[in-house]
Amino acid sequence: MCPQRCNCDSSRTMQCYRVLAIPTNIPATIEKLYVSHSKMRHLQFSGFSEMQGLEELVLFSSGIETIENNMFKAMNNLKMLEIWNNRLTTIPRSLPSTLEVLKLGDNSIPSLNHQDFVGLTKLKVLEVQNNLLNTLSFEIFSPLGNLQTLILDGNGMHTITGVARLPNLKYLNMENNKLMFFYENFFAHFPSLQYLRLAGNQFVKVPPRLPKSLLSLRLERNLIKSVSIRDLKQLENLFDLNLSGNQLFSADGLQVVTNLTSLDLSKNQLSAIPQKLPSKLQRLDYSNNQVSRVTEKDMRDLTNLKHLFLDNNGMIVFEDKSLQWCVRLSNLAMEQNLLTSIPLGLPFTLTRLDLKGNKIDHVGVHDVKHLNQLQVLNLRNNKLTSIGDKVLESLPRLRHLYLDGNPWNCTCSLLTVRRLLLEKGTDIKEGECAEPPYCRGERWMSSNSMLRQCETSYTFDKGKESKKKLKVPEVSNGKPYIDDDEDYDYDTEY
Repeated sequence: MCPQRCNCDSSRTMQCYRVLAIPTNIPATIEKLYVSHSKMRHLQFSGFSEMQGLEELVLFSSGIETIENNMFKAMNNLKMLEIWNNRLTTIPRSLPSTLEVLKLGDNSIPSLNHQDFVGLTKLKVLEVQNNLLNTLSFEIFSPLGNLQTLILDGNGMHTITGVARLPNLKYLNMENNKLMFFYENFFAHFPSLQYLRLAGNQFVKVPPRLPKSLLSLRLERNLIKSVSIRDLKQLENLFDLNLSGNQLFSADGLQVVTNLTSLDLSKNQLSAIPQKLPSKLQRLDYSNNQVSRVTEKDMRDLTNLKHLFLDNNGMIVFEDKSLQWCVRLSNLAMEQNLLTSIPLGLPFTLTRLDLKGNKIDHVGVHDVKHLNQLQVLNLRNNKLTSIGDKVLESLPRLRHLYLDGNPWNCTCSLLTVRRLLLEKGTDIKEGECAEPPYCRGERWMSSNSMLRQCETSYTFDKGKESKKKLKVPEVSNGKPYIDDDEDYDYDTEY
């Protein structure tokens, strides 16, 4: 029989909610026990005395403050122990040597000691994030020779000392602490480290002598001002580097990271794109910097680039054909700049083009005629007053068109554009008419005033404005319902 306030999905798995203690009549066959949102200040051995076959124990958000000594010692089959989002101030004593996963995040543990991990030679995953660890000596991890994942983020740590050789460690997360430096040979003891997360600390430079095994390095939201060849020359296997949200004014050492495919330099103080970037780059985020000008020379070597973000740079000049060598580019975002026209010679491989928030006042066929693959075009919040139907005919695969926030002059020529958009089934956010006065404030895809004014001189098939074509769920006062969602996710997987 399944205990009260518990669900028994099978004879081996049990989930209990809002209990005051571990149920005493749990079947001996149970291998996985999950207890959550309960009130159990103290855990006692008596609650687990009959569960010798337990392999996974999860105690989530249950108010646990203390645990009886040696409570888990007799559980010779326990492989995974999670006691997270509770009120623990110490790590449970005498944990079974069979443990492979230990998760103690979101508690109130102020320190870790060597005896906490003695005998845990099979442990592969250790998580102690969001606790109260101000200082930490890595010597306490010496018994954990098989450790692969170590997560220590969100503790407020300001000092790391000591040495522990962890030959199998692959993932190390110490984000959102107060770390300023590591001693020079700290990372020499992690020869297999592949993923290092150090975002949200106080580093003023890239930590020294990082292991060549690294594949991904996250250093966003620190205080780094420059990146040199010396910092990165050994990272020959690195493919992902994030330096967003630092104080970079120079990034000239990146060319040595030859296998880099993703680079995030957004939210810094860079005034130009480095002319020597790794040629294998597929994703480059240079948004929120101070790049006023982009030239063909800046982008010449980036033949593998697929995603380029240049938003919020105060960019005035984007030279024509600057991207002519970017023959694989599919996503280009240049919103919130000072461009007055769509740059000429954009790659025909583009599927998304975001120019929101510029000063573009005209779009001609010559601007877009080669963009046969374009599916998303965002021209919100520019200076457009009109757009020709020939422009849309030049974009055979267009599926999403964003034109709102422009001062539209709703003359009869827009009826042709309206009809074409309906025929193509394009998802359109068209914006409101600014002129002429008789239809000011109306959305031009549904303006009855514009239709009445033009119908004497323009033949228009009203049948094409059916509710189905307009995708209108309901009509009120002659105006269709319009989705006012202002957001569209332009970032894509790569």
